[in-house]
Amino acid sequence: MSTSGRAEAQPQREWFLTAAERANPMSELPVWADGNLVEPLIHGATYFDRLVTEVESLTAGDHLFFTDWRGDPDQLLRPDGPTVAQLFARAAQRGVVVKGLIWRSHLDTLSYSEAENRDLSEVISAAGGEVLLDQRVRRGGSHHQKLVVLRHPAAPERDVAFAGGIDLCHSRRDDDAHRGDPQAVRMSSRYGPRPPWHDVQLALRGPVVGALDTLFRERWTDPMPLDSENPLAYLRDRLRGADLRPDPLPEQPADPPPCGPHRVQVLRTYPAVRPRYSFAPDGERTVARGYTKAVRRARRLIYLEDQYLWSTEVADLFARALRDNPQLHLVAVVPRHPDVDGRWALPPNMVGREQALSLCQRAAPDRVHVFDLENHEGGPVYVHAKVCVVDDVWASVGSDNFNRRSWTHDSELSCAVWDDIRDERAPTDPAGQGDGARGFARELRLRLWREHLDRDPDGGQDTDLLDPAEAVAAMTAAADRLQRWYDEGQVGPRPPGRLRPHRPERLAWHTRAWALPVYRLVYDPDGRPLRARRSGTW
Repeated sequence: MSTSGRAEAQPQREWFLTAAERANPMSELPVWADGNLVEPLIHGATYFDRLVTEVESLTAGDHLFFTDWRGDPDQLLRPDGPTVAQLFARAAQRGVVVKGLIWRSHLDTLSYSEAENRDLSEVISAAGGEVLLDQRVRRGGSHHQKLVVLRHPAAPERDVAFAGGIDLCHSRRDDDAHRGDPQAVRMSSRYGPRPPWHDVQLALRGPVVGALDTLFRERWTDPMPLDSENPLAYLRDRLRGADLRPDPLPEQPADPPPCGPHRVQVLRTYPAVRPRYSFAPDGERTVARGYTKAVRRARRLIYLEDQYLWSTEVADLFARALRDNPQLHLVAVVPRHPDVDGRWALPPNMVGREQALSLCQRAAPDRVHVFDLENHEGGPVYVHAKVCVVDDVWASVGSDNFNRRSWTHDSELSCAVWDDIRDERAPTDPAGQGDGARGFARELRLRLWREHLDRDPDGGQDTDLLDPAEAVAAMTAAADRLQRWYDEGQVGPRPPGRLRPHRPERLAWHTRAWALPVYRLVYDPDGRPLRARRSGTW
């Protein structure tokens, strides 16, 4: 297993968590892994197409391990198939070792995915794989990790893993046109019958695949009963004859050989639960700790894409950074509307973001820039991506949102990336701390901004997007032009770009009075041990 070793003396030690800062000696994960090649797969259609190619190349004796929050067996991965169930079941039939952990889910009557997850489990298991419904979570929590690990014991150089924000389910197969997945989940009516969807996944090769394999194995072999959180669900599963005991896994292959310039730190969230996780007795909050360390080092630009951007605890981290660094800008792209409608469901979804953004904007009114996203037809795009880029140096893509739930309560997985190769385009060191702009972080930000601004996807129009202040000005100007076009009655050609200034609705005081406690207790709970809550630490 790759460890930090010689890397401890390198500059990324200022950005990555050390072993002591990870604070979970029971886990076998490396502190970070060197020598990897990481590729962002922007949009579900891109990820699904690559996943099909990689899984179809697996042969007997290879491994396919996956975790997910929701899996729809009939989700088409390409326009003409296969479906998720077909792809994984056929792999099992070829002799591939297929093992999966899917969140058992709350009831479908609460708009969750109990039946879908159970159906996917049964289809793959009937083909010779083994997919377990995993409810080893804190009460009211979920398993939110989205991970696929593909191992080739006879050819480790072909190993690849996929991690990020994209579930194997409906609504995710969208592309850069953002007209939505024909197989759509039910959402707020403001997104229409086929909600446009923006998301990001990573393809990872190199020794980090071994670390992600270890992550799966830690969950798979944990002795806690699968339905420990819900005894009634356990009884129902027993009566249905569900598989409640994971079979042994094959021996773990050696790590793949180094293949690239990227150092990757695997960050996770696990709550403090009873009985305890064997691999995280006090839970794990390296997602929160990793973001905290990176944000405290920010000097010029923090760029976020996030589904929620809730929680005063998270917002306070950004607000402190903004107050301490007068040149620092915070740029966030969020959904225009929550994903739910309804008199009782909608306000708690709105109040958390309203509170968080207000805290940041009070800290630096002129340096907080929040946008939402639309397609060229003017339909709002649901931003499900979980991306963070700091000073074009440190970048993270994962399953975790910027809220207390993701940082303490559910299971989450994120991969932070440091590129050994500097980006030599000026400014070569935007933060002025000697770290230099790094190729992966800068190019990830530019790829996303090119699409949002309708720029040349090959980078031919990047001049004003490199310097943080100029880049923020360009983004703000484009969003303001598009907003003016709407405000003035849509006269003339639609201006280029897909961003508009985010203008959330203001809740009435009497709605806030009941929505805020509901939000804190139900939508954004705290999964830290009591001592961490009392001390206000992660």
